[in-house]
Amino acid sequence: MAKGLAEIGSVKIADDVVARIAVLAALEVDGVSAMAGNYTSDVLEKVTRKNLTKGAKVLLSSSEVKIDLALMMVYGYNIPATCQQAQTRVKSTIENMTGLEVTDVNIRIAGITMPKA
Repeated sequence: MAKGLAEIGSVKIADDVVARIAVLAALEVDGVSAMAGNYTSDVLEKVTRKNLTKGAKVLLSSSEVKIDLALMMVYGYNIPATCQQAQTRVKSTIENMTGLEVTDVNIRIAGITMPKA
């Protein structure tokens, strides 16, 4: 909250909202094709809210967040470098959008997808 402003109420962010932000941020990274057990990012507009956060687990305390993501990667991308980019993107996006401190972004590679021919 900005300094100098009187508090007029409280803001609580649901775990599902943080999970959705994390998923969308991870899917923006080149080499990440989908969440494990989810549809590809090409059909995200058609995915229900429940399916969008499949593969994401959020542990939210008062001002800290820990996130576990299960990702599918595109064949041919460097796994460590792509995961580091995803971790950085997820952390910065959540912190910028929510003001919460992200302490952990744990990524599990659940599979590899072949690029479209």
